[in-house]
Amino acid sequence: QVQLVESGGGPVQAGGSLRLSCAASPYTFTPSCMAWFRQVPGKDREGVAALNREKNTDYAPSVKGRFHISQDNAKNTRYLQMNNLNTEDTAMYYCAADRRSYMTGRRCLGVMTSRNLDYWGQGTKVTVSS
Repeated sequence: QVQLVESGGGPVQAGGSLRLSCAASPYTFTPSCMAWFRQVPGKDREGVAALNREKNTDYAPSVKGRFHISQDNAKNTRYLQMNNLNTEDTAMYYCAADRRSYMTGRRCLGVMTSRNLDYWGQGTKVTVSS
């Protein structure tokens, strides 16, 4: 059974940084596409960043230049480095992944709007204070 477990959230002051992690299991799970999303109460889940098998990335305009998505295949873990955080980044952050063979290229990067991914974590909360 595939599981995604996020960690690294917590309180941070505006201007600070956090690195979120998304550990995947079992070790044999190799996603072709993964992404980070965030959600605040009363709003739709928003795509933040996506990474495809070709190692292409895409970011929401609101985080471009501040957030960076990456992966460590040896640890089967994906990361979201978040810098220069502001109060509008406060949200529950979720990682999601997919291993369907066609979920790559631009179709993968498109999940930031489609949210069409098979596996989701439970989320980690980020709270940015001014």
